[in-house]
Amino acid sequence: MRQNNDITIGASAAWPICLGYIPIGLAFGVLARKAGLTPLQIGMMSVFVFAGSSQFIAVSMLADGVSAIAIILTTFMVNLRHLLMSSSLAVFFKGEDRKKLSLFAYGVTDESFAVNLARLRDGEWNLNRSLVVNQMANAAWLASTVIGGFGGQFIPEKAFGIDYALIAMFICLLVFQFRGRRYVITAMIAGILAVIFSLLIPGNSYIILASVIAATIGLIFRKYLT
Repeated sequence: MRQNNDITIGASAAWPICLGYIPIGLAFGVLARKAGLTPLQIGMMSVFVFAGSSQFIAVSMLADGVSAIAIILTTFMVNLRHLLMSSSLAVFFKGEDRKKLSLFAYGVTDESFAVNLARLRDGEWNLNRSLVVNQMANAAWLASTVIGGFGGQFIPEKAFGIDYALIAMFICLLVFQFRGRRYVITAMIAGILAVIFSLLIPGNSYIILASVIAATIGLIFRKYLT
């Protein structure tokens, strides 16, 4: 009974993510098909990578003929943010089953992280519900990317604003994470630093650097100025 309740509650928290993933997954599938990937390859990429921003970056680099090593290193740097997200979530799951934790870790994305962290902070959330959120989001992403791959041959590359879908979703996630003035200031610092560093540092590592510096400043602000 408790397990069924966890599934129901987890599903109710996951469906907004799934709704958001559908248009973005379709957009990725279209772009990946335009880059030369087959629906099977698109599906395998969604299974083994399961990181929307990295998949978009990888497909863009593939379309530009970039070498495999450069793609791997770039996507690795972009995905380093998952270390920060996993560290934030780990404190809530001490003593949990390692197999469940491994499955949970596989499904951590920006969106599921935001949803689970907010509920874990409230204290009435657990690993089972978090797993439901992650795996429902995973299924929605996989299905939508494959469908987009099949339909990609019929849709113009930049039709319907699909190239802006991922950016729009991240903006929404950012807004929902604002819990006070401190968060707004930290986000503004991160954005300003990212723009400055993008002009000075080649590649995408400036994103990680700006995020780490802004988070550190936010921590100092929280500890000493509030």
